[in-house]
Amino acid sequence: MKHTQLIFFVAVTWAVLFMNNSASGSERTPETIRAEGNHLVGQGSLYLQQHAHNPIDWYPWGPEALEKAKREDKPIFLSIGYSSCHWCHVMEHEVFEHDDVAAYVNEHFVCIKVDREERPDLDAVYMDAVQAMTRRGGWPMSVFMTPTLKPFWGGTYLPHDPFLELSKSVVMMFTERRPELEQQAGEVAAHVNRVPTPHMVPVTTENISKVANVIQSSYDQEWGGFQQSQKFPTPLRWRFLLHEYRRTGDENLGKAIRHTLDVIDSGGIHDHLGGGFHRYTTERTWLVPHFEIMLYDNAQLASLYLEAAQVLDDPRYLKTGLGVLDFFLRDFEDPDGGLHASYDADSGGEEGSFYVWTPKEINTIAGDDGPALARLLGVKKGGNFEGHTILTRRVKPADEAEAELFDRWREPMYQVRTQRTWPSRDAKVVTAWNGLALSALAEGYALTGQV
Repeated sequence: MKHTQLIFFVAVTWAVLFMNNSASGSERTPETIRAEGNHLVGQGSLYLQQHAHNPIDWYPWGPEALEKAKREDKPIFLSIGYSSCHWCHVMEHEVFEHDDVAAYVNEHFVCIKVDREERPDLDAVYMDAVQAMTRRGGWPMSVFMTPTLKPFWGGTYLPHDPFLELSKSVVMMFTERRPELEQQAGEVAAHVNRVPTPHMVPVTTENISKVANVIQSSYDQEWGGFQQSQKFPTPLRWRFLLHEYRRTGDENLGKAIRHTLDVIDSGGIHDHLGGGFHRYTTERTWLVPHFEIMLYDNAQLASLYLEAAQVLDDPRYLKTGLGVLDFFLRDFEDPDGGLHASYDADSGGEEGSFYVWTPKEINTIAGDDGPALARLLGVKKGGNFEGHTILTRRVKPADEAEAELFDRWREPMYQVRTQRTWPSRDAKVVTAWNGLALSALAEGYALTGQV
């Protein structure tokens, strides 16, 4: 797309310019919208409900918003996220809750909020557009587009000042350089709409081995997983490699799989008390997560560990996999059937506070066992996360008695934790994610015979 860099350069260059902000185009002030609510009031989505009293006059995706954009010939600002997304909350607090931002975008844009878990179709289309423009993606997804739904700028999280300045640049381009902007939008739309010619590769053992070798080439020898500054578990890749190991018996591959499963299991990405896993870590050692917990991640990780227990003949992996199943049956089960979608990263507006500990808290619970238990869980003065400690299981017990400490004190610690402010739970029941969970539950039953 030959004009992408031009438009981006123009946006950045003009971001320092300011336009006069007149409130004449808005029927309600930000203060009124905050008090009365915007067009998201009454929506079923928890994510949309979370934004229903922002001073921005958000609309849900639908005919009312789309027709308004065409009728008033206004660009659309589209924001896509989900209720458990940490950076979505950050952008809400830093940007969408501010009256100066709201006053400007309410006048000059039609603003639309979308829950990606409700509308994966829209999320997929506009994520393709964002990745085409920036070669990266994520949530919150921020997209500026024409009244005919053609995107011309896309990105993710933006802080207050850059967002407001970019919004003003977009308005200037929309009003003063509309033909260039429309051309850019048309090129992005054409890119997203094109149907790629499939390149068919036969499924042979030789080609499967080639794919496995390519995947292994990015293996992180020190910390397991793949060579990334942030670590995602990617259970489907590791199940693929597990299948290849089962077929070939390649010991180097087996070592990489065991190493990865062990560091994920022992790290801070694992909620050692609850049994589930957080979505990803912000660094390469699997220690510090953004604390959201998603059903689909946990269902796939349960299947990975259960299969690994069988293939690698390791009861530790069986214990981990069954622990994940226990977690989502206990904490995600819906009274009317099915399993809920996710837990938020924040608890009472504070990231991770539900999951972290201090030595004093451990000693209060475990008494004389406290110091040894704290050592086993990596809990120490100063901690590893904002003065507190994310629990790990990376310290080897000194003797058999010490090895039993965590199993003895896990339930008392869990019960104390239940008295804290819980993270918000998104109670939507996503059919596809429940399908993954049912598959994992069936695998657990096949291995153990336990319901």
